[in-house]
Amino acid sequence: MSDEFDRSTVDAALARRLVDSQFPQWRDLEITPVKLDGWDNHTFRLGRELSVRLPNGPWYAEQVAKEQRWLPRLAAQVPLPIPAPVARGKPGAGFPFPWSVYRWLDGEPALTARIADREGFAADLARFLDALARADATGGPAPGRHNWFRGGPLATYAEEAAQAIAALGPAEIPVAAVERVFDDAMATTWDRDPVWVHGDVAAGNLLVRDGRLAAVIDFGSSGVGDRACDTVIAWTFFSGASQDRFRSALDVDAATWARGRGWGLWKALISLVARLEEDASEEAARLRREIDRILADHARERT
Repeated sequence: MSDEFDRSTVDAALARRLVDSQFPQWRDLEITPVKLDGWDNHTFRLGRELSVRLPNGPWYAEQVAKEQRWLPRLAAQVPLPIPAPVARGKPGAGFPFPWSVYRWLDGEPALTARIADREGFAADLARFLDALARADATGGPAPGRHNWFRGGPLATYAEEAAQAIAALGPAEIPVAAVERVFDDAMATTWDRDPVWVHGDVAAGNLLVRDGRLAAVIDFGSSGVGDRACDTVIAWTFFSGASQDRFRSALDVDAATWARGRGWGLWKALISLVARLEEDASEEAARLRREIDRILADHARERT
């Protein structure tokens, strides 16, 4: 598999060729792009009840076998619907990777949906993540390239975080406060058996229906390890009362929460560097707000 795969070649026409050649029983079903697509995969709706998920590169292609194997096992152990594999496609039609067909899950991403009760939403998500962490992790995939080391030690990205702090400097971030948060996160470790983590708990991967959390999607970054990475949505999506509700409802200790702040800070810092290079001011402002929420949460804990 080539690391030089051109993701721009993935479109509905390619999905059509793959489905028609490998699953002719679905040849008559319409294929349409989804409104909010991801980076790791291109997703297309296949008829009313199915979806096609095509990985955008070799790292993401490693997630196909994992999801096909583990999602059916996890589905019975969590309180909300998650993606259900229906078929596994092979490379073909000029596409070099395996791919998947899933059951379609109805709902609007929380990123754009109306949420009736944000605190209740936070509690529902916490219950889902606790159930996921209680699921049988025997033989589950350890952190690695397949999931960008989610569930692994925060130290994996310590050097990258330090480089981002140096690149941003005091003109862009309160360096001393940022370093304190990251140092406190690095001072803790996960010293228990590995548990299941989603790995990318983001607003775009949470589906809302009738104002409530209805499903959790995109388990490409899932694996077994330290669940700290699954707390990051506390600062990327929640704030104030909903953030407090998420933390109180989530069964994690202070050390895991601290590592979660470290994960969130690492991602916000490297993303801010990239957005400033692109002169994307609106996105940069959003990332600064995330950093501010992380720093404020850390400061409250120290007082």
